[in-house]
Amino acid sequence: MAEAAKTTQGQESKPLDNDQPWRGIYITTRDGLRIYGRHYPAPGSKLRPVICLAGLTRNSRDFHVAAAALSGTGPNARAVYTIDTRGRGFSEHARDWKDYIVTIEMMDVQDFMFAEGLHGAAVIGTSRGGLLAMVLGAAQPTLIGPVVLNDIGPVIETTGLVRIAGYVGRTPLPPTWDAATAQLAAAGRSHFPAIEQEEWAAVARQWFNEKDGQPAPGYDPKLARTFSAKDGQVPELWPQFLTLAKKPCMVIRGSHSDLLSEATVSEMVRRHPECTSYTVEGQGHAPLLRDEATIENIRLFLAKHDAA
Repeated sequence: MAEAAKTTQGQESKPLDNDQPWRGIYITTRDGLRIYGRHYPAPGSKLRPVICLAGLTRNSRDFHVAAAALSGTGPNARAVYTIDTRGRGFSEHARDWKDYIVTIEMMDVQDFMFAEGLHGAAVIGTSRGGLLAMVLGAAQPTLIGPVVLNDIGPVIETTGLVRIAGYVGRTPLPPTWDAATAQLAAAGRSHFPAIEQEEWAAVARQWFNEKDGQPAPGYDPKLARTFSAKDGQVPELWPQFLTLAKKPCMVIRGSHSDLLSEATVSEMVRRHPECTSYTVEGQGHAPLLRDEATIENIRLFLAKHDAA
């Protein structure tokens, strides 16, 4: 195990108030990178905390709406932590692009959890974040509790991989926030028909960083060097998924997903002794976790398994 990583105030940190229900934090990983995260507190809560792991090119801001809804005050509130793995959001970029692999990113998550005392925390993992959860389940089975897998499973559809390979590191940086909104809305229209035009403005603020008031890259473009559709079909990951067999599991799928099929979800539920599923209508890969119905289903799943 690495030495305990230090927690420091992040560049986003301000006193908690109604407009910003989190504190920004940094930890230092075992190989010396600064990794950023957010803590959405729930003062006095005895409920199991949650750590949220984002997708391939995404970051902690993806979970802001859900994290704010799950944390705060009240009998059902719980602490929520979100993390930018290396090369995403406000975290430092890897020194070598070859370090952008699941096993090393999993160690970033371990270091963050050790630093923040999150032993036994529930995990919400979107896409790549769900793969990290599976690897965590194998490497440190007692470190995590119940798991929510957002649009990811043991069988990854080639159609979705080809689409993702087409934009990672290739999408032009929009010059303004209005252009960023328009770009995301146009790209997401077919896969996310349930998302209204005005909501894409908020999503743009999640996916892009900001510099001098304008959009800036939200991830290290060198990620593209680790990801290619030319690599062919991804091997099936049933052994990795079944490392979670002793953890209650919830699988979320977007009804328009091209990465996770209905057949795979059904097989996950069949093979896992305690797995449920939920479909987000009108959304593709990966559901944005911003709508009340999905957040409520996550809340109920977590509440059901707090005692365990």
